[in-house]
Amino acid sequence: MSTKLSLRVENKIEELGRISAAVDELAENEGWPPALTFRVNLVLEEFGINVINYAHDEGAHDFEITLVSEPETLTIEITDDGVPFNPLEDNPEPDTAAPMEERPIGGLGLHLVRTMTEEMRYERENSRNHSTLVMRKSE
Repeated sequence: MSTKLSLRVENKIEELGRISAAVDELAENEGWPPALTFRVNLVLEEFGINVINYAHDEGAHDFEITLVSEPETLTIEITDDGVPFNPLEDNPEPDTAAPMEERPIGGLGLHLVRTMTEEMRYERENSRNHSTLVMRKSE
């Protein structure tokens, strides 16, 4: 059996708290371990910040987050109407072995998302970015 949570979110940093509260409620209702709740919130915060800060030049916009909780996995879908951005191709893997002073600023958030998810997919359809993240519930 699966549980689905859908949120329409404004592109405002203040909305990150609402996302986290909704995840916390779902986690409590489903009895998730604290480590899973932390990982899901961290992934959604990192991805949400990118959409809020970079998807649009200006103005109010919304984006959608859908979580589908299955017995073994959690699928997160994030959809926005911002500029085309493929997180798998447009954001190269950072050189984490390089000294900090030699690394470019940025890019670690999506690197973190990639390391915390089992699978990550992207497609651009109907002028919208569709990112799908799959996480295992067990570590």
